[in-house]
Parts: sequence; C-alpha cells; structure tokens
Amino acid sequence: MYSKVGDMMKGLKKANNTLQEFSDLVESKQVSSHNRKNLRVGIDLGTSSIVLSVVNDKGKPIYGAFEYNESIRDGLVVDYVGAVTITRALKAKAEAALGTELVYAAAAVPPGTIGKNKDVVGHVLESAGFEVTCILDEPTAAANVLGITDGAVIDVGGGTTGISILKDGRVVYTVDEPTGGTHMNLVISGGAYGISIPEAEAYKRNEANKRDVYATIRPVVEKMAAISKRALHEGGYEKGTPIVVVGGASNFEEFTKTFSQYIGLPVHKPLYPEFVTPLGIAMGSEL
Repeated sequence: MYSKVGDMMKGLKKANNTLQEFSDLVESKQVSSHNRKNLRVGIDLGTSSIVLSVVNDKGKPIYGAFEYNESIRDGLVVDYVGAVTITRALKAKAEAALGTELVYAAAAVPPGTIGKNKDVVGHVLESAGFEVTCILDEPTAAANVLGITDGAVIDVGGGTTGISILKDGRVVYTVDEPTGGTHMNLVISGGAYGISIPEAEAYKRNEANKRDVYATIRPVVEKMAAISKRALHEGGYEKGTPIVVVGGASNFEEFTKTFSQYIGLPVHKPLYPEFVTPLGIAMGSEL
C-alpha cells in the first residue's frame, strides 16, 4: 500500500496496468488466461450502469461486463426488480464465459449509507442468486485498487460526489453530496442541446463530443470541486498525501485540471476511472 505522493505515483502506474487489463476484458468480452482459482466477484450497482467484475486471489482481472441501467438513483435502488434482472443476467453471462458457477459476491455503497438503504443492496445480489460476502463503502473499494492508505478519494458517480479521507488505511471522514453525472445530464438537456435526459447521457458518453460537452458542464464540475475543497478542509486532509478522483462522471480530459485549479492542490485520476470501484469491490470480497 502507498501513502506519500511519490509512492502513490508508482501505485497509480500499477493500478493503471490493472485497469487497462480489466477494460480490455470488458471490451473484448473475453476471459483472462490468469490462474482462475479462488475467484472473487464484485457487483457495482451504479447510477448509470451495473458492473460485474471478477478477479483471482492475486487481484488479477479475470472477467468483466456491464449493462446500462436506470434502477439506481443517487446511490439508492429505485427499481428493485430492474436491478435484480440486470444483475442476474450479468451473473449468467459471466458463468457461461468462465464455465463455472459464481456463488459469492461483494457489493459497495456510497459513504454514509446505512440501514435499509444499505441492506437492499445485499438483497439485490441475493435475489440474483449470489451469497453476499460483504458490503464495502465505495472509497475503501477504490483504495483497494489505488493502493492508498493516506490521502483523499473523490468518487464522482452518476448521482453523487463522495469525498473520503483515509489515514493509516482507514476512512476517517466521509461526505456524500447529491451532485454527479445526472446533474451534468440536466445541464446538457436543458441547455443549448435541447435533448432528453437519456439522449444527454448518450451524447455525453460519445468521445467525439467530450470537449464541447465539458465546456457546457464545467460549472457543475466546479461545484463538485467546491464541495470537495470544503470537505478536505473539514475532514482534516493532510497536505502532501494524494488526492485521487475516480468514477465515471470524471471521465473528461480537463476534469482533474479544473479540480486542481479550484482546490489549489494536485489532483490525480487513473485510467478508466469508471472501473476503479467495481474492481476494488471484487478485490475486497471475502472468500
């Protein structure tokens, strides 16, 4: 695990290699040739997609797949049947590809999720045919991939932005604010584009549109940065430790530049930030 920024950059390089492996598996719909013993499964119930990840006991990616969905909103399951249906389909697809039954799986929830809102995530996995090994908080899952023990993880998801501060491998402060990719879509939809929310999501995902879209949604990103800056101050963030942003809504070239300028500190982002939490869930799954 890594703490200081110099060591973190080495860890980020290692994480990028792992994320590249996982992205290649998702894109190719293939199964890795790595040792497939003691497989660990993670299910990330995200606002815009549900991701299934499989790693071996060494943390090497073995398989990955995802499906877009509208079953989750701001970290909460709003369409239980829809979430179960997609998760069950992903499970069946993975089992067919791997040639084995996947019995156990882990999940994760946004920071501060408690009670029934946390329990329902486990119920989705159980209804899809899994036995739940554990339910992590998303920053801890992300830290599993990034190798961070001290610093801050900013998770920009579809519905919320979660900021967590870690010290000695533990989350010591966390806050989750309702600003994320959905709010970007609202700006795109209600602005000059004049398109529906689903069309805005598709337009935002198109690589050819990224630069133009970012100019439109920059005020939303600045709001996220303002929230993060306040959280870092209130949470006792220690300067000199890394600040890393993850989550699919951060997938713009200028995103970290805006954050760094607004916060006044270097902000780092790994490759394929949308896959950091899903992979970390699988890595943190208990066998």
